[in-house]
Amino acid sequence: MDLMIAGKALTMGIVEGLTEFLPISSTGHLIVVGSLLDWNDEKGKLFEVVIQFAAILAVCWEFRQRLLRVVGTLTTSVKSRHFALNIILAFLPAALIGVVFVNTIKHYLFKPIPVALAFIIGGIIILWIESRSRVVRATSVDAVRPSDAIWVGFAQALSMIPGTSRSGATIMGGLLRGLSRQAATEFSFFLAIPTIFAATFLELFKARHSLNFDDLSVIAVGSLASFVSAAIAVKALLRYVSGHNFKVFAWYRIAFGFVILGTWYWGIVKWAD
Repeated sequence: MDLMIAGKALTMGIVEGLTEFLPISSTGHLIVVGSLLDWNDEKGKLFEVVIQFAAILAVCWEFRQRLLRVVGTLTTSVKSRHFALNIILAFLPAALIGVVFVNTIKHYLFKPIPVALAFIIGGIIILWIESRSRVVRATSVDAVRPSDAIWVGFAQALSMIPGTSRSGATIMGGLLRGLSRQAATEFSFFLAIPTIFAATFLELFKARHSLNFDDLSVIAVGSLASFVSAAIAVKALLRYVSGHNFKVFAWYRIAFGFVILGTWYWGIVKWAD
């Protein structure tokens, strides 16, 4: 395996794992980093899909006991059926809207400058949400109502715009509905499982003819880096939200967005489409 390609795979894997579940947009970061590494071709796009799948496996591992309990008691526990129903309801809006608009979004918005604008706008929205006074109604995932799940699902649909952040949209949507930060964050993690699984298998099916044996070593490097860094990020975020708000992520998004715009405007970095 070429060491240069291995280095790119390692870098992209770490970026994916660290950013997938933080409210700072993994897709946006991968587009920007991929542009810097000159790895935004079709192979690069397919690689991003695979390492995203590795990242969601870290969530499955972190919550394996809860997931196994839900599956094992689905036919006997009202709580487990309520949980499963909420995840399905939250998953459907993005799935249905994505079928219609995904190609248009990819064509026009999967570029560094639109991503930078989404970073900034998303950061401002997070600051606005965090500055509002609110009453916490649901302190756990089990207290999430079906109407809350649908609301969070439509918030997730907004994250199809690259740079918006799937986790950021769902967590902030949860906060607006009265979920605690812990409940909103955990629900975002659980919702990511069917969402990313579905997106991964769809993209892999579309690109099945372009896969070859030579890609496996590169995919393995990126996937391992993504899994490990995602596992670290998930644990860290769960600890963080127990005593902090999300304003630090908002300021990071705004600063990062302006860095991209500034380097583009003054020609410091030639951002690729």
